[in-house]
Formats: sequence, structure tokens, C-alpha cells
Amino acid sequence: MQIQVNTGSGVDNTESLQRWASEHLSETLARFQQDITRIEVQLSDENSGKSANADKRCMMEARLAGHQPIAVNHHAETQDEAFRGAARKLLHALDHSLGKLRDHHRDRDSIRKDEPTGVVPGAAG
Repeated sequence: MQIQVNTGSGVDNTESLQRWASEHLSETLARFQQDITRIEVQLSDENSGKSANADKRCMMEARLAGHQPIAVNHHAETQDEAFRGAARKLLHALDHSLGKLRDHHRDRDSIRKDEPTGVVPGAAG
């Protein structure tokens, strides 16, 4: 799973930010590792230097193997809160989307049928 962090005006893109974001997302989304090919993160300060409530924005888009991408946004007062909020939203969206697909595959009837308890196949009764 490749993780790419991009920043807009008012947000510094440092190597430590990239490393922290990659570690956090790898841990948070570990169970979807086989499904996700790439995650793009866009951090921005919508008021660029002016102080305002919830002016930090984080957009995350997960690219999935064989499926449409899933994107989420989160606004918060700090860059950290925006990132963590978007990560939670992405986890929920992946749970919802990929969980439905997995449940659909599990609900199919099996060729193999279980024998009722106490019945021995081929025994006359």
C-alpha cells in the first residue's frame, strides 16, 4: 500500500509528516492492506494563515484494486485533528464498502450441504 501526502498553502510537507502519516494509516487500515493499492492525502489550510474555526482540511482517497476509489474529507481546528478525523471516516467508508462486498460473497449457497445432526449418510433408519 503506497501512501502519498500532498499539502496546500499554509501546510508544510516534511519528511516526518510523510513518515507519521504512512505509519498511522498503515496501522489504522491494516486489515484492508490487500485491497488498497494507494492512498492519497491532501492537507490544506483553507484560510491560509488567518485564524478560524475548522479551517484545516484533510482529504483522503483510497485507490482499491478492482473497485472504485473511496474519498473522504474532514475539517477541524488543527492539522492533526483533520488528519485523524479523515482517517476514521476512511476506515468507516472502507468497512462499509468492502464489508458489503465480503458479506455478499459469504451469503452465496455452498455446493456442499451439511447433514442434519444425528443422521448418518447411507444408514437405513
